[in-house]
Amino acid sequence: MTYTQSETMATVNNYEILKHKIVQKEAVVGVIGMGYVGLPLAMEFASEGFQVIGVDLDAGKVETLSLGKSHIIDIPEAVIGEALQNQRFQATTDYQELAKANIISICVPTPLTKSHEPDMSYINDTVSRLKPVIQKGTLLVLESTTYPGTTRDLIYAEFEKEGWTTGEDLFICFSPERIDPGNKQFKPKEVPKVVGGMTEKCSALGQLYYENAFDTVVPVSTPEIAEMTKLLENTFRSINIAFINEMSLLAEELGIDLWEAIDAAKTKPFGFMPFYPGPGVGGHCIPLDPMYLYWKGKEKNFFSRFIDLAQQVNTSMPKHVVEIASKALNKQGKSLSQSRILLVGMAYKNDIDDVRESPALHVYEHLKEANAKLTVLDPFVTSFRDASGEIVRPENEIADLATYDGVIIMTKHSTIDYNQILENSSCIIDTRNVWTKSYDHVYKIGQA
Repeated sequence: MTYTQSETMATVNNYEILKHKIVQKEAVVGVIGMGYVGLPLAMEFASEGFQVIGVDLDAGKVETLSLGKSHIIDIPEAVIGEALQNQRFQATTDYQELAKANIISICVPTPLTKSHEPDMSYINDTVSRLKPVIQKGTLLVLESTTYPGTTRDLIYAEFEKEGWTTGEDLFICFSPERIDPGNKQFKPKEVPKVVGGMTEKCSALGQLYYENAFDTVVPVSTPEIAEMTKLLENTFRSINIAFINEMSLLAEELGIDLWEAIDAAKTKPFGFMPFYPGPGVGGHCIPLDPMYLYWKGKEKNFFSRFIDLAQQVNTSMPKHVVEIASKALNKQGKSLSQSRILLVGMAYKNDIDDVRESPALHVYEHLKEANAKLTVLDPFVTSFRDASGEIVRPENEIADLATYDGVIIMTKHSTIDYNQILENSSCIIDTRNVWTKSYDHVYKIGQA
């Protein structure tokens, strides 16, 4: 390999040394954030023979991991235990430990503010904590979902101000996480990994790094392309879900069963991709990611009407669920305010314990506002906080169904006996198409 005269020996050494360490699996990997993204990533690299340092400011989470226990449903305790036993993994709250790391992946939250603007405080705090400890020759990768330009503005620019030269002293990439909690079909390593670096050397090291833990790595030309890739994926889903949710409202007015129409439409072998109506959208990605893109567009005086409309439609669905419940109870001569309601499922999707942005949280609050007498059932979710900050602990098994005036199914968990609900409930609102057959006492989104 040849180098131009402008490349110093230090540059050659930093690049070649790190490349050698990655190839030999001698590189120490640091992962900041032991949540739904960071912990699976840490376990993938530990299982491939790398030494991994997991950093999280939550002392309780670190203690749990250090004992070999898992707080992520997709990560078995045996996997953590094996990594600890083989001395391939340590969890800590101390950023100083990252002075040992040759590669650092940032997997911290990127929520929205109350005004639906990106909250970059976690990334900014992470960069501030890294500056005193990071070593020259380190590969630094941001994985947190964010708007195009974040890696360049908040990481690259910050280190350049400190006198670091990217591509020589430090190698910076963005690689969007593509974690899908509860997905049994695709393991994390089977989902192609997109990576874009600030320089060619950054990209080359980023690709080499991820090739050790992912079956396919997809290099792109810049971090902005990689950042846009993630937003494009989830904005596509948000808009299509909003479309089918709006069609469900139309179908209800027309007296048409939208579920049957979707089943018929998807028999076409081209030109149609099925999406399904529901009570709203949940998780960290679909409710939030499009708004990063919307916000970035506003900087250029570009207002995405598709994103805005999709957000309006999807966020209106929880209230629509409550309206369906109210009308169904009225048919039985009951009011919502005087009814006992069983809310089935708080997780945003089936067979997980994740309640982030779950539409069930909004349905819960709407029902509280209507003075309904609420009981919550979810065998996966042990607790959640309501809008007032109060901790609510769901029931984990069905009891006394006949005592409820109405049952609202928000999540289709595989461990729940839905036939028992069908046979012992007088009024059911089914937001997940649990039953494909029609029943007089079952009311669905998208069905008259």
